Amino acid sequence: MTQEAAEHIAATLRDTRTEKGWTQGQLAAALGTSQSAIARMEQGKQNLSLKMIQRLETIFGRSIVNVGRPQMTHLRIEGGRTLSGAVDVNSSKNAGVALLCASLINRGTTVLRRLARIEEVNRIVEVLTSIGVECTWLNDTDLQLRRPAELNLGAMDVEAARRTRSVLMLLGPLLDEASQYRLPYAGGCDLGTRSVEPHMQALRQFGLSVEATAGFYTVQAPKPDTQDRSFVLSERGDTVTENAIMAAAHREGTTVIRNASPNYMVQDLCFYLQMLGVTIDGVGTTTLKITGQRHVDVDIEYFPSEDPIEAMSLITAGIVTNSEVTIRRVPIEFMEIELATLEQMGQQLEVSGEYMARNGRTRLVDVTTKPSELRAPEDKIHPMPFPGLNIDNLPFFAVIAANAHGQTMIHDWVYENRAIYLTELNKLGAQVQLLDPHRIYVNGPTKWRAAEVGCPPALRPAACLLLAMLAARGVSELRNIYVIERGYEDLAERLNTIGAKVEYFQD
Repeated sequence: MTQEAAEHIAATLRDTRTEKGWTQGQLAAALGTSQSAIARMEQGKQNLSLKMIQRLETIFGRSIVNVGRPQMTHLRIEGGRTLSGAVDVNSSKNAGVALLCASLINRGTTVLRRLARIEEVNRIVEVLTSIGVECTWLNDTDLQLRRPAELNLGAMDVEAARRTRSVLMLLGPLLDEASQYRLPYAGGCDLGTRSVEPHMQALRQFGLSVEATAGFYTVQAPKPDTQDRSFVLSERGDTVTENAIMAAAHREGTTVIRNASPNYMVQDLCFYLQMLGVTIDGVGTTTLKITGQRHVDVDIEYFPSEDPIEAMSLITAGIVTNSEVTIRRVPIEFMEIELATLEQMGQQLEVSGEYMARNGRTRLVDVTTKPSELRAPEDKIHPMPFPGLNIDNLPFFAVIAANAHGQTMIHDWVYENRAIYLTELNKLGAQVQLLDPHRIYVNGPTKWRAAEVGCPPALRPAACLLLAMLAARGVSELRNIYVIERGYEDLAERLNTIGAKVEYFQD
């Protein structure tokens, strides 16, 4: 970048930030960097990558380089390369956003170490900053949070809130924060009808009243109480369970939650709350007994555990390219069914001995993929609540099954639209047959071919296209990758460290 270009961007950045009414600290929090880095950018003294410029354009809703509409970022993939080496699994996206929301329960300082630097996290940080939470990046991966005595819920950044479904998880920690407030409708992936009613059913147990109005949920807070309560969740959903746990965590009575999800992000949330002094029995089971604390004021640091969905993504990269790759720091408790299914399909894997994650609770292993000849499984592949095959890992089996001899049925009974998006793999040479909105047949093996494909509006199917492109000889283009950046931190660069050739570009 020339000095003239850097100075032009610096001036545009200063003007745009001022027009938005933000301080350098607020922009730093939204961008996930330090205030000093923002100061250098606005002085033209900071080299800006294409990805950083794109993130700035996304935050401001305008172009930083040329006045006009924000440009979309794409990936160019040179496929057909054999991968090798080792790559670490990053911390969990889903645990990270839950912990950000849970930090509102704590009146002390929370430091989340090695937090996933993804767009979903950025959006929640923007929301928290807008209501008065001090969000300070101590370095590239550690975020310090401290809430004020009173949150300014009326100042919530509506645009940021609507770009993430995770905003629903504020209902639990904000249970009785204000007598009445509004929360924007949740956004996120387009996966069909994803009812918020299970959340409402759980939170009504605490007296919360929520009315859906035009574009907002109007929330009436319950009065504080110390009563004991016991209820069953109508749906064993991860975020539903987390909302109920966070509501119970700052009620002094004892709450028993039955049919609770024991999944990885729920466990991480429980470990964090236990460190805050909340008593939680039954972590890792479907029955939780929680005795909350009305006032929590603890200075704490916490390491979110590793992400089993990212682990599956990286394992899939090794499998579809028929490569020997080691994926380090795999949370084995949440991957056992996936690895067993792969071995039934003929995939050779080497699994190391176990060691502990930085949170001191989650068991990790290293998994090495070996070149293998795959066969279709005898039975369909379908997800189940933990400890079954994770719903978010199911789409990767469509890419893997495309490399296997025979026909595989994949049954995605949770989401109406996601199976449809997996038919996009046909543009790369796959043979995916849609049976209905929930089921597909995948016929293999596939001779992958390069193509230009737009990202579907769903995170995991979009990641599947990127992984298939690694196997397709020639140059492919995956266009408008924002949905991938919602859930992965620098996935392209990390694939490049094990031999892929993926580059960002804009039109």
